[in-house]
Amino acid sequence: MSTHVKRAFKYRFYPTDAQAAELSRTFGCVRKVYNMALAARTEAWARQERVNYHQTSAMLTAWKKTGELAFLNEVSSVPLQQALRHLQGAFANFFSKRARYPRFKSKRKSRVSAEYTSSAFTFRDGRLKLAKMAGPLDIVWSRPLPEGSVPTTVTVSRDAAGRWFVSMLCDDPTVKPLAATGAAVGIDVGLDHLLALSTGEKIANPRHERRDRARLARAQRNCARREKGSANREKARRKVARIHARITDRRRDGLHKLTTRLVRENQTLVIEDLTVRNMVRNRKLARAISDAAWAEFRGLLEYKAAWYGRDVVVVDRFFPSSKLCSHCGALQDRMPLHVRTWTCDCGTVHDRDVNAAKNLLAAGLAVTVCGAGIRPQRRTPGGQSATKQKIPRREP
Repeated sequence: MSTHVKRAFKYRFYPTDAQAAELSRTFGCVRKVYNMALAARTEAWARQERVNYHQTSAMLTAWKKTGELAFLNEVSSVPLQQALRHLQGAFANFFSKRARYPRFKSKRKSRVSAEYTSSAFTFRDGRLKLAKMAGPLDIVWSRPLPEGSVPTTVTVSRDAAGRWFVSMLCDDPTVKPLAATGAAVGIDVGLDHLLALSTGEKIANPRHERRDRARLARAQRNCARREKGSANREKARRKVARIHARITDRRRDGLHKLTTRLVRENQTLVIEDLTVRNMVRNRKLARAISDAAWAEFRGLLEYKAAWYGRDVVVVDRFFPSSKLCSHCGALQDRMPLHVRTWTCDCGTVHDRDVNAAKNLLAAGLAVTVCGAGIRPQRRTPGGQSATKQKIPRREP
């Protein structure tokens, strides 16, 4: 296993008025080029023709020579080329059936960012200077970059709350596999408790969105009363965005600390393959499920496990972990959601979530021993987990 990984370090920075104006122009040009290239490829697709990155790059050169699009020459050419590469990647994912057909970027809803490669920035002595700018960015170095590491790619972005961020991608030699341990844990996610572990430990659900729900509602009502297009409405919109950003930052910070702890303490981590996209269609639970961020938890857990040499086992979503007795193996006929504690015929009293975590651990270890496929079904269309099997009922 390689001891070097590519890692992005994200920092906040405060641009000058000139830098903010230059970056705003760059963001607009990136969006314009992406949408024009997508339109050209869509029209070619309708004619049953294929257009690749090199052809869109030639189109970009021609666009710059026209009078209507001469403003594209005012910004660095590298972010524009990177936008075409991102579009090529989006089409590659579409043709591989990993994503939907690429969509046009919206001025108000899409992520605002621009990517610079090493030819479009200089980084010396902790000072980052982008192409077309007179001075370096005023970056708040909340943590140092790995010693001796040089950024290979820099991404500048601005969120809905008006905060500016720069993300630097570089090799991190400090990320190395941890010492092997025999510990294994089953993890069952929930809403009453964020996680229930097979060890019996329960981790409380912080419910970040609920803590700011009243404040958020007031800000949204205040925004709705403002006239559309006015400066006051923009101020009110920024206030709503800042509250959302506060909730998101707290949630992400908590998940990072939690997943780092689990990966450091356990060699094997067993989770359930949940279809969160379908679960949030339940209007009564959608807000709570979104606030729990189960999909983000899984994503963090998987990439950290890959970094540190740990194993993440994903059990099939149809495995009856809640209805199965972890002591005798008896399968219950029904297990409604309101039942949090139940007693098996063998006399064992179960906490619903802890029992599910224990069954997930047992199923995950069985999968590891038999060597069957453990990848999530949604990432391997047509595949079937080794744990998707009928559980024999105990005879009365």
